[in-house]
Amino acid sequence: MPSHSSDPAVVVQRQLDAYNARDLDTLLAIYADDAQTFEHPAKLLARGTTELRERFALRFQEPNLHAALLQRTVMGHIVVDHERVTRTFPEGPGTVELMMIYEVRDGRITQAWSIPGPKVLLAKN
Repeated sequence: MPSHSSDPAVVVQRQLDAYNARDLDTLLAIYADDAQTFEHPAKLLARGTTELRERFALRFQEPNLHAALLQRTVMGHIVVDHERVTRTFPEGPGTVELMMIYEVRDGRITQAWSIPGPKVLLAKN
């Protein structure tokens, strides 16, 4: 499918690809200018391009950051991804599973909610 597609699944996949490539400008272009991200159900994490840029730029500093898609469900303009994200936590490297819920309108993500699972720290040698 073309990269300019407004199909919600394509939009969310482009977002995941930009996230893993740490391509901040491409990632932000996929979000609406007034997009909001939440920790489910209603804890606001970021609103608008400036706050999203700050949040993603900080996350992109983690050396082992990578989100792996485990499952995707699409219903209309809503996309739900089950992801396993490799991160560098304050306690050390590890993973966390997330349910990510994206609302896509007119080819851009307008709202996103995360439901984090427990952190799993990698065993130290």
